[in-house]
Amino acid sequence: MLEYFLGSYIVTIAGLLGAYFWGEHVHQGTGLTCVFIAIVLGILEVSLSFDNAVVNAMKLEKMSHKWRHRFLTWGIIIAVFGMRFVFPILVVSIFAKLGMLEVAKIALTNADKYAEYLHQTHAPIVTFGGMFLIMLFLNYFFNHEKDVHWIRCIETPLAHFDHIKGIEIIISLGMLLATQNFVPAEQKVHVMIAGISGIITYLAIDGFTHYLEKHEEMRAAKCVTGAAGCTGLISFIYLELIDASFSLDGVLGAFALSKDIIIISIGLAIGAMFVRSLTIMLVEKKTLKQFLYLEHGAHWAIGALACLMLVSTVKEIPEVVTGGIGLGFIVCALISSILHNKKLERCIADEGKENA
Repeated sequence: MLEYFLGSYIVTIAGLLGAYFWGEHVHQGTGLTCVFIAIVLGILEVSLSFDNAVVNAMKLEKMSHKWRHRFLTWGIIIAVFGMRFVFPILVVSIFAKLGMLEVAKIALTNADKYAEYLHQTHAPIVTFGGMFLIMLFLNYFFNHEKDVHWIRCIETPLAHFDHIKGIEIIISLGMLLATQNFVPAEQKVHVMIAGISGIITYLAIDGFTHYLEKHEEMRAAKCVTGAAGCTGLISFIYLELIDASFSLDGVLGAFALSKDIIIISIGLAIGAMFVRSLTIMLVEKKTLKQFLYLEHGAHWAIGALACLMLVSTVKEIPEVVTGGIGLGFIVCALISSILHNKKLERCIADEGKENA
């Protein structure tokens, strides 16, 4: 366990020290309070991201050791500095029509005003993430070649939906149209643009990934250098976008505990690092192969999260509900996998007795 989580422990210690000194710098005597908030945010991030870790592990299994390492190093920088700090500032800058430097200054010096701006952009942000995750969810289950099903009465019929070309896009656009009917009039256009952008982003990344995977062997046979590296890069970008979509709701929800963007970034960074360490452990210990239905549970959790993100455009959803549903799917899938393994062991044992 230590070899997988050593980096997470180091980030945690450094982050908590940073939180303490930042709290003392901003307002003397609040250092320990900031440390406590960072710890709570880290725990929440981990508890809400088990499904994220499983999905990441599925993709990482096909990547080289070098790109796995980059996911843990480069990826954590992108996840923390990019998604937890820069991305919200960029979104506020676009919708508030302010410069990014000005928004960054507001975030660091006027937390209440920044939180208000971010609240105003909540609907477009979660719509983008929700549509991206809906496409991920549908593409996983709409696959007639998938022969392992967890909830058979639902997943078996869903598997044949991929015979209808473009059905995922049709369903996603239908959900987007239904969502924008309930949002305030002034946000309808922004929600539609954000949702369509989420769908297009998924299609572009997923399509390019499949293209590179299909032609990688042919390129390698022709001694074209960089083929595997290019595929690894696209898969890396794909993973970062999945992580970003998962983190959007958490970033926005973190403002319920603190309005200080530095403390929020530190707390979420600690959680994100543990999730990445967990992902690497799942891959290298081949956990997904040991627990047959774990990835199914993760994708059902993704579908639930995506729907809750769309609902949150008009009604606030508590973090405990979002995390509880996702964790519930994971736990149920894990239990089902364990029961399946025990049943398989009994069958093998019975066969052994009959042969003897």
